Amino acid sequence: MSTILIILLIIFIAAFCRSALGFGDALIAMPLLTLVIGPTRATALVGLIAVTLAAAILITSWREGDFSAAWRLILASFAGIPLGVWGLIHAPAAIVKGVLGAVLILFGLYKLFTPAVPKITHSSVAYFLGFVAGILGGAYNTNGPPVVIYGTLARWEPEKFRASLQMYFLPSSLMIAVSHGIGGLWNTEIFRLYGMAIVIVLIATYLGGRLNQYFKHALFEKIIYVFLIVIGVLLFGV
Repeated sequence: MSTILIILLIIFIAAFCRSALGFGDALIAMPLLTLVIGPTRATALVGLIAVTLAAAILITSWREGDFSAAWRLILASFAGIPLGVWGLIHAPAAIVKGVLGAVLILFGLYKLFTPAVPKITHSSVAYFLGFVAGILGGAYNTNGPPVVIYGTLARWEPEKFRASLQMYFLPSSLMIAVSHGIGGLWNTEIFRLYGMAIVIVLIATYLGGRLNQYFKHALFEKIIYVFLIVIGVLLFGV
């Protein structure tokens, strides 16, 4: 029972952050759940929860999303996910995560302490970052950071930021979760834990959504940059 409570607490924190900021659930939940239930079960459980979170957030915020940007990210990710699955088998995880962590830390520090860079919305940037997100998602469930970087470069407002990310996350998370099932990661225990977590996820989604409504644009940007730095540091320890 104590183990289940710990799992539900981790899921609540991860889901709350995802709902408030639009991303971050996997990068919070994966290292913590891995310590409790191991990497294989953590990967499968987080994959199912990611789909649920994206759907729950989109139900109430899809009108604020920017699908014109999201579809490019989605297509590029679909191309990158198989490569990520291949990389999971062949590439050293520590090197890939270390590079990603360093990029996030440097990007977050740069955005916090330097003047704003020009607004970037060119389609090639979306395709490139979407492809990188697909690789990272297929390998480690960490497809969020490259898409978040695109959102910050495109100057998405807090409401648009959150909703547009879910337009990307829902189909990409579905593909990742299905790949977990095909790979044999789903079992009765995973679905039992997922069933117990559903109510927790919905409560966290509602509370995080309420908090998101109070973010001012300047404050929201600073929170995103600090969060990217924290995630970058966490990646070195995963």
